[in-house]
Amino acid sequence: MTGKFLLFFFLLVPGLSMAKTKEIRLFNGKDLSNWVIYFSQAGVKPSEPLFSVVQLDDESLLRISGEVNASLASQKEYENYHLRMVFRWGEKVFKQRNSGILYHSFGPFGNGLGVWMSAHEFQLCTAKMGDSYCMGNSYFEITAIKDAEGKNYHYTPGGAISKFGLNFPAKNCSKLGDHEKPVGEWNVVDLYCVGRNSVHVVNGVVNMVNSNSGRIEKGGSVLPLSKGKIQIQSEGGELFIRSITLEKIKKIPPEFK
Repeated sequence: MTGKFLLFFFLLVPGLSMAKTKEIRLFNGKDLSNWVIYFSQAGVKPSEPLFSVVQLDDESLLRISGEVNASLASQKEYENYHLRMVFRWGEKVFKQRNSGILYHSFGPFGNGLGVWMSAHEFQLCTAKMGDSYCMGNSYFEITAIKDAEGKNYHYTPGGAISKFGLNFPAKNCSKLGDHEKPVGEWNVVDLYCVGRNSVHVVNGVVNMVNSNSGRIEKGGSVLPLSKGKIQIQSEGGELFIRSITLEKIKKIPPEFK
């Protein structure tokens, strides 16, 4: 009996050492029961559901109409994770093909441009996919350089550390390179968040690294920010999401730093 037990133990240990963290499906493929929807009642009333689960090409997809600016917000807060979202743009365009993943979201709806909670934005807008934007009272630091006109900042490894946020020189920092797929094709975006650092990856290529994440308080002080809710934007263009998954991590993979 003892010999059999030892054999079983040694066979089991390698499997345990290779066990992966359980994946969380933020979009369950069935409904939006784990999300909250918000849009300004003072704005234009949408003619159809802003967020819905649809069947298309034998797939269950999350459809975002884009007709009205709105938020699809997770009910829970998350920290130290790898989020992956697979999406493509639809045919309908009301303003422009624009959306974003708002992470480390905090405070009430409306603090960000009258609609969204304060948050860091992983920009999904066409031609800007991967940009960082300080929504509401969020704050971060990025190694960046200014353009020739001295107005816009561009993420640049090895550049000077620049501060972004309300009452700082800028709230937006442009990505490093353009790696989005043509309209209609599936994009894979990965967001890595550990502590106060985050990395934006578009179709396998790093194009933004944020550090010293914070929230700007009244009076201008910056407090550490390392967790929050996740929001997906409806903002001008129809898009379809195949999956949104999240996996807990302890560190950002070296190849993505």
